[in-house]
Amino acid sequence: MDGRPLPGRAPLQYILLHKPRGYVTSRRDLAGRPVVLDLLPPSAAAVVYPVGRLDFDTEGLLLLTNDGELANRLLHPRYEIPRVYEVEVQGRVAETDLPRWQRGVVLDDGPAQPKRVTRLSGRGGHRTRLSVTFAEGRYREVKRYCKALGHPVHRLKRVQFGPLRLGELAPGAHRPLTLTELAALNDLRGG
Repeated sequence: MDGRPLPGRAPLQYILLHKPRGYVTSRRDLAGRPVVLDLLPPSAAAVVYPVGRLDFDTEGLLLLTNDGELANRLLHPRYEIPRVYEVEVQGRVAETDLPRWQRGVVLDDGPAQPKRVTRLSGRGGHRTRLSVTFAEGRYREVKRYCKALGHPVHRLKRVQFGPLRLGELAPGAHRPLTLTELAALNDLRGG
């Protein structure tokens, strides 16, 4: 432009982060709370953006990238990219309750019906751990869905997003995506 070459496109970066509780999924927070980019080296934090959001008190898998095309593909409801959560809810949820959970509920912004619900464990009558899969990322959908079923969320952790799995990555830790993971993401976008 004006006789000067434009800078080339920055190399694409893909980072899988285990977002701990107590961090905001944003580039900055006006209230001064810690943000997920604080967990990355400054060179990476300067160029990547979170794909979707996890609440301040939610932990788990968060993808950060500067690949806007991929981010849009992952987030658009039309593509129904699964998000798998481990949810610890208040109260006892028995195996016999799961068909009711699978039918879903109607929230103020429309129906919330999971793709899958399984019981992982129970702690007497006090709490139950479930695996819940949704194919869209609506605002606090998992928390609102559980509360509507009479079981408020005590703890929420995203363990899978599309083909990406959190695995044993420690809270606050991050890593680049593997070649296998990148290939699986490219399959999602048709390339």
